[in-house]
Amino acid sequence: MKFINRLALLGVLAFFGMAASAQEIIPETPKDTVKPAMPQGRTKVDGVIAVVGDFVVLESDIDLMYREMQAQGMPIQEIPRGELLGKLMEDKLYAHHAIQDSIIVTDAEVNETMNRQIDFFVQQIGSEEKMVKYFKKKNIEAFRTELSELIKNQKLTEQMQKKIMDEVEITPEEVRQYFAQFKKEELPVFGAEMEVAQIVIKPEVTQAEKQIVIDRLRQIKKDVIDGSSFYSKAVLYSEDPGSRSSGGFIKMNRKSPLVKEFKDAAFSTDEGQISEPFETEYGFHIIYVEKIRGQDLDVRHILLSPKVTTEALVKAKEKIERIRQRIVSGEISFADAARSESEDKETRNSGGLLMNPRTLETRFELTKLPPEVYGDVESLKDGEVSQPILVEGQRGEKTYKLYTVANRYDQHTADYAKDYTRIKDLALREKQKKAIAKWSDQKIKDTYIKISPEYQNFPFVNNWTKK
Repeated sequence: MKFINRLALLGVLAFFGMAASAQEIIPETPKDTVKPAMPQGRTKVDGVIAVVGDFVVLESDIDLMYREMQAQGMPIQEIPRGELLGKLMEDKLYAHHAIQDSIIVTDAEVNETMNRQIDFFVQQIGSEEKMVKYFKKKNIEAFRTELSELIKNQKLTEQMQKKIMDEVEITPEEVRQYFAQFKKEELPVFGAEMEVAQIVIKPEVTQAEKQIVIDRLRQIKKDVIDGSSFYSKAVLYSEDPGSRSSGGFIKMNRKSPLVKEFKDAAFSTDEGQISEPFETEYGFHIIYVEKIRGQDLDVRHILLSPKVTTEALVKAKEKIERIRQRIVSGEISFADAARSESEDKETRNSGGLLMNPRTLETRFELTKLPPEVYGDVESLKDGEVSQPILVEGQRGEKTYKLYTVANRYDQHTADYAKDYTRIKDLALREKQKKAIAKWSDQKIKDTYIKISPEYQNFPFVNNWTKK
């Protein structure tokens, strides 16, 4: 699987090499494969070098992947064409069986990701015209069509992999056996770690600023009732970066990880209706309930956040400076100050300690700290408290923060008792990797696969040639 790491930097930039626009099947039926029915009106395409289920890989796909790797500054001399072909075929295998297993990727999901990706491309390259030219496409419509196809296949692949891995569980005994297999000199080594704590002070938003936002949302609601498009209003005005580009669309149910106020408003609004403005920790919303299917809802929402005045920012900074002075003077500990003064509910009760979302522990490897945090804490000494830092979130909200390094842990050899959670994660990943390999081996046997003769002797990681 080494090629996966070497290609990780490609990401969606290599979409033209991974999204064959057609899904033609080479008209030949090997004895040891089960071939799907030939789609009507389709013929063999020049340059087809592999077929996996209903998908094809073209010779030009590999050429374009090489070109993109060069553009990214990646060395390509040691990467043979067969290795790239194997990666492309693996992606097609997942996507093919995701469709067979009735895994659904909605247009809204695809469009949301595609719009974010195009925004990124335009930002990096300069304009839509330059972007289209860079990727050698006829026009923006052709670009969006191919990018949409790739994103859909990628999401199918991700969901198929997730489905396989979610079915894998590990017992404490399996963790013990995993750890016991290592000789002393072969035990995993865990890098240096630290625990980081924060205190957050949010500028107070005046009632007048809140009323401005409420009135604006009510006007948007009236405009939609009078015939305007809720989708367009969300694209133009919503401050939610996660849903704005898809017209504020969210698919949800009672178990969705959304704040209580949002779910309460959604489930108390009738289908086809728009809620009154309501407040959450993120700002003010209106919700349009597009479709109700039992306990599943398709909704669209618009989020607007009240603006913070300069006066409120000054008061927040003065408050956090007073808190810092109390800590530095020894009047109160950082942890106690966080519990009594911090306005971040996720870290307040733990004395301000940040939670590592990957491990659900408070330890972070130095290289795994969020970049925006690492830059503020890397030079802090033990017990030192940072100066107040003004932080602006994705939606433009501003807060002041103090940071301190609560604990440091040196690089060390794995200890079963002290590092059980991390060892368990390693053992689970190893078991998941084996489950993926077993699934691939079986599905390759059951799937129609055709490889061009010039690649059949390549030493693929997977048994694509079924020898």
